[in-house]
Amino acid sequence: MMLKHPVGKPKALLGIALLLTTLASCGGSGGGSNSPPPTSNTFEPGVFEAAEVFFNQCANPPAGNNTQSGQAYGSGSRTDENNWLRSWSNDLYLWYDEITDQNPAEFSTPDYFELMKTTATTPSGNPRDRFHFSIPTPEYLASAESGVVAGYGSVFTIINDTPPRDVAIAYINPNTPASAAGLARGARILTIDGEDVVNGSDIDTLNAGLFPATSGESHTFEVRDLGASTTRTITMVSAEITTTPVQNVRTLVTDSGTVGYLTFHDHILPAENQLIDAVGQLSDANIDDLVLDLRYNGGGFLFIASQLAYMIAGPTATNNSTFEGLRFNDKHPDIDPVLQEPLEPIPFYNTESSASANPLPSLNLSRVYVITSGSTCSASESIINGLRGVGVEVIQIGENTCGKPYGFYPTDNCGTTYFSIQFQGENNAGFGDYPDGFSPQNASSSGSVSLPGCEVGDDFSAALGDTSEARLAAALEYRESGSCPLTQPVSANADGSAFKAGNGAALGPKGVQKPVWLQNRMLGGRGY
Repeated sequence: MMLKHPVGKPKALLGIALLLTTLASCGGSGGGSNSPPPTSNTFEPGVFEAAEVFFNQCANPPAGNNTQSGQAYGSGSRTDENNWLRSWSNDLYLWYDEITDQNPAEFSTPDYFELMKTTATTPSGNPRDRFHFSIPTPEYLASAESGVVAGYGSVFTIINDTPPRDVAIAYINPNTPASAAGLARGARILTIDGEDVVNGSDIDTLNAGLFPATSGESHTFEVRDLGASTTRTITMVSAEITTTPVQNVRTLVTDSGTVGYLTFHDHILPAENQLIDAVGQLSDANIDDLVLDLRYNGGGFLFIASQLAYMIAGPTATNNSTFEGLRFNDKHPDIDPVLQEPLEPIPFYNTESSASANPLPSLNLSRVYVITSGSTCSASESIINGLRGVGVEVIQIGENTCGKPYGFYPTDNCGTTYFSIQFQGENNAGFGDYPDGFSPQNASSSGSVSLPGCEVGDDFSAALGDTSEARLAAALEYRESGSCPLTQPVSANADGSAFKAGNGAALGPKGVQKPVWLQNRMLGGRGY
């Protein structure tokens, strides 16, 4: 499903399990039946058979059907799977001509996939492609469709990854083991199953407790709650957690008008209705300004970003305008190579994605204050870039965003869903070049795009939405005076490298734990 159809003319709802069913018939993108024509696995550098020839030819065929083709997985070999990756990447990868062509018979499939990317760097020296990954398809489908992930309902941030380590709670999802245990933002984790978090050497025990591999695991934590002088011991049992992507919706009365605030954590499907309800509530309150807190939002479905941008800017600013245009590699200048349809820009969607197509509420704002961090990525950055493209002033409070103007169609082959950069997004003004992210004007971030606002570190001494929390306080102060606060909290700059990415999680640039697929810009989900 590509979000490219005219605003106000919804197509039928698509389930995530039927994501991009057209892949089955698109030669360049991995379609075809499970009985391909005979092929040779002899490697000839620079010569590529169509990816469909190798599609679903699996060394260990999973049970059931491929979610995209609807057909049973076929029997093949590791080399067949690698040849599919090779041909698929050569056709669709944005920087296909920067991949070093290597013999697919000589590598395991995970290792070969890691070779299917560029080694180029951004102006700041970061790898240009930091977003190349794969996950088991059932895990992706479960979390993308419903927001369900295994864990406690607590989102951890690793402030210091080496002794003396510092692990804190960033936020809690309601109605979860973590909320039942009374955990809240700012609580510190001191021991896990008896192992000292601060100076302990048993990293495996710490990882196992922080990132349980399955539901039903019991782990014991010693914690110190925010503001407490003593510690307490809690035991939590991991469960299938339904995340709540939109939280802390409130209005703040100031001397110069009413300010709306909300935290938006994930562009997952349940977020659509939650955002509609939140904006409706703020619209009824007749707010004068909005503070949109994206500090922990790594991305997700692009249609939700488009809807939210429309709800912020309203119909006048977005009329007949592009939210995001897609630029694929030079093999596909005019045609979407996955859907085999003419490329059309993604508009600002002004209706629900369901068959009812109810109109979305709007705030009709000419500016928005956005709270960001290094974990603000991809679809979240599209909100910033898309609004700027239609003249909405974006004032940035926090830290440099991750820098990912790229996206992809998640693609299943042999039970693994692959995420490989396929397009770059550009706004209504034709701009999409921010590989080192957006940064507030008083920050010194090499290569980033500078926006008005203030660099402010994350503040774990107050709840999200509390007007004393440093980033929200800075947004309110900048709104009143146009100046940044003189004092700031120390930011959580650790990269979390001492802790592994367990159970599908990936460490964000500031150590915030999220499912890896959420740190991206994705086409798919529901249909327009």
